[in-house]
Amino acid sequence: MTTPAPLSVTEVAARSDAVLAEVGTVVVGMQDALRTALAAVLAGGHVLFEDVPGLGKTLAARSLASALGLDFRRVQCTPDLLPSDITGSSVFDPATASFAFRPGPVFAGLLLADEINRTAPKTQSALLEAMAERQVTVDGETYRLPEPFHVMATSNPVEYEGTYPLPEAQLDRFMVRLAVGYPGRDGETDVLLRRLDRRHEAAPVRTVVDAPTLLAMQAGVEAVPVDADVVRYCVDLAAATREHAAVEVGASPRGSQALLLVARALAVLSGRDFVAPEDVKAVAVPALAHRLTLTPQTWAAGVQPQDVVRDLLDRVPGPTTARAGAGAGAVRSGVGTA
Repeated sequence: MTTPAPLSVTEVAARSDAVLAEVGTVVVGMQDALRTALAAVLAGGHVLFEDVPGLGKTLAARSLASALGLDFRRVQCTPDLLPSDITGSSVFDPATASFAFRPGPVFAGLLLADEINRTAPKTQSALLEAMAERQVTVDGETYRLPEPFHVMATSNPVEYEGTYPLPEAQLDRFMVRLAVGYPGRDGETDVLLRRLDRRHEAAPVRTVVDAPTLLAMQAGVEAVPVDADVVRYCVDLAAATREHAAVEVGASPRGSQALLLVARALAVLSGRDFVAPEDVKAVAVPALAHRLTLTPQTWAAGVQPQDVVRDLLDRVPGPTTARAGAGAGAVRSGVGTA
């Protein structure tokens, strides 16, 4: 696909606001999570929603896909789901006496892997190549996925019956992990009142942009330079996770890159053509916490990875200056570890 001409920061911010406003007509009380999820999509990444059932995680992913005009496919993950149920498989055609590849649901603009940690790790791994390289290999043949391609997955806490822990390699492929949380009393009341007003279960969302426009929005985000001091701040935060006493395995360079790219997209959502340290701090927990493996003693004490990242945000000094806009101290952040 030909790379589209990038949209300006103002255009990206305006279209993103329209997308979030449309999604907000059916999804209540998730403004921050939806904003971060959209920032991850604009940064070219994948999103994991992790929380208890019934909080609207699936509705949020489906609504974002509809508003972004992406071809949407959903896979309900169960223990008996096979890798070929996601990637597709070769099927024998009697008319031609040959095998033909039948694409699976992964060939979509946005794939929702619902309750991904209820299927076995072997099936979860079927998504690794797709998420990392935008392609799948079946029977020795490689097939490119459409552009844009994004995965949104939902998972339940591992304490729930019938769940499998997501392998570290699988978690690392998600640019951000988001917790939805219970809505407030007013928000929950709003959910019930909207359901009564609709008089049916379906909650349709209007298409705001299309796939080519999303690609142009992503190109616009990629065109925004980042001050070198902000880049070093992202590196310092990721490096600090590897040295923290509570952490056994810290964030890799993929984690520091995810932190930088989502922070840049969040800055563009705010209508700015520069990244501020506050953007990095706003996405540090969603971008880094799920990449940390705590020591057994820390885990037994009830400390969560989110607590470690928040502690580091208080301890790691931020940049003293971060200039607005491009210049000699700004670098392009679209290259590096994928």
